[in-house]
Amino acid sequence: MKIEEGWKMYINIKHLKEKGFSKTKIAEMLGISRPTVIKYIDMDAEEFEKEMESQGKRRKKPDIYREEIISWIKQYTSISAAQIYDWLEEKYGNLNFNETTLRSYVREIRKEYKILKSPVIRQYEAIEDPPMGQQIQIDFGMKKVFNLEGKEITLYVMCFVLSNSRYKYCEWQGRPFTTPDIIRIHENAFEFYGGYATEAVYDQDHLVLVSENHGDLIYTREFASYLQKRKFSVYMCRKADPESKGRIEKVVDYVKDNFASNRIFLGIDKWNEDCIKWLKRRGNGKIHNTTRKIPAEVFNDERKYLQPVTEKLISEFRMLSVTYQVRKDNTVPIKGNRYSVPIGTYKGPYTYVGVNKIGDEHLIIYDIETKRELAKHEISNEKGKLVKNNNHKRNRSQKIAPWMNQLAEKFSDMENAKIFLDEIYKDKPRYMRDQLMLIEEALKTTDKTAIDKALEFCVNNKLNSAVDFKDAVKHYAKTTDENISVTESIKGLTEAVSLKIGIRPKVRDISEYVKIMNESSGGI
Repeated sequence: MKIEEGWKMYINIKHLKEKGFSKTKIAEMLGISRPTVIKYIDMDAEEFEKEMESQGKRRKKPDIYREEIISWIKQYTSISAAQIYDWLEEKYGNLNFNETTLRSYVREIRKEYKILKSPVIRQYEAIEDPPMGQQIQIDFGMKKVFNLEGKEITLYVMCFVLSNSRYKYCEWQGRPFTTPDIIRIHENAFEFYGGYATEAVYDQDHLVLVSENHGDLIYTREFASYLQKRKFSVYMCRKADPESKGRIEKVVDYVKDNFASNRIFLGIDKWNEDCIKWLKRRGNGKIHNTTRKIPAEVFNDERKYLQPVTEKLISEFRMLSVTYQVRKDNTVPIKGNRYSVPIGTYKGPYTYVGVNKIGDEHLIIYDIETKRELAKHEISNEKGKLVKNNNHKRNRSQKIAPWMNQLAEKFSDMENAKIFLDEIYKDKPRYMRDQLMLIEEALKTTDKTAIDKALEFCVNNKLNSAVDFKDAVKHYAKTTDENISVTESIKGLTEAVSLKIGIRPKVRDISEYVKIMNESSGGI
């Protein structure tokens, strides 16, 4: 409470007391609690001033996150206290206060900054729960979110909930669902649950159902084939019949509003992984509003009643891998150690890779978009170790030896070119990639004669350098006189090349010049 507001409340309490109003009536008229009136009604001004000072000094547990909470409320005005609590828990781990404390704290901030939120009214239908393992409900949703570049994209979600335990599974993708997608995600869900219910409840979705012919369900060809293998019964809801699938509709709204709202999209694998973690913390890990039980605890019993998955069909179960953030030094921190990835993997602070564990000895790091393997490492049982693959020191996307052979084939004298390239590699092995790039650039000229002469010039003069070769090509490309002298032909080359050639003008003895002059005089 601000000091100004406190004094205003105190004065009003005293004023209404003098008029003879009861404590209950004062509380009602001022919109405060009766205990608050009782606390302040007999205080004198000096005591109240001390109380205000002590309140100003008293810190509240959520205060350490105050600026972050305020920024979220300002940016996402519809955000709930429950979602803020989840975000804090996701970012900082276990908190030393509960959701009720945060709810009051958020209410005060909204009041202080005048950021109002329209109340969301939830409707619940009292329907008796089916027996354990009997029913699962499935439905779909879509949500518009923003990616890191600020572009709005549409994501599509398929949700499952066991009707007895309320244990949930959700999976997202970046395009509308097809029937094969639905079948694959069914298998992922059954793998997540460790089995499947005897009955599945759906809305009238065209990807599952072609038509409902007076009670006879006609399925799409792909889904009918799938049902023959899985052999669970289907209950198809009538249109405008929310009571039949009220549980799953609340799940879809819940995951869209509490997980997806205001969350930045960093890739579909990362999004799905975070959603599973969110379900573990929230949807499956917190007390359910209707049953007043924790779904994860009830599911421990219900899983015993599910039909076992004896045959694994199409499955890309996302829980088998975990995403990790790549550091600037192109390493991935995993359980106390750093594992290297190729140079160039890091593309910025939001670079993520997938990690699969193979047994207890190896792990595979892969690109989460292309699924391409980036690295394979032995798992270190120590802590603080740098596990590095020497091939990750440089970008090895193009091998040196094949590249040298490809360049040599572009010369008329391929054997001489191989000698030239081999000599460069002996002199400059660490910079061979840069040398080959320069030579490749020089070969783009259409003057084959200049290329041949430059190669011969560099080999004869042992100029094992791409820079010298490039300068020589440039010079010979400009030369038009085939009979130009050797001295003239090297004009335009760099000073460094001229020095390497070692050309020096011949110096005659002075007596030779005297002899020539005498002979010239005698002949006149």
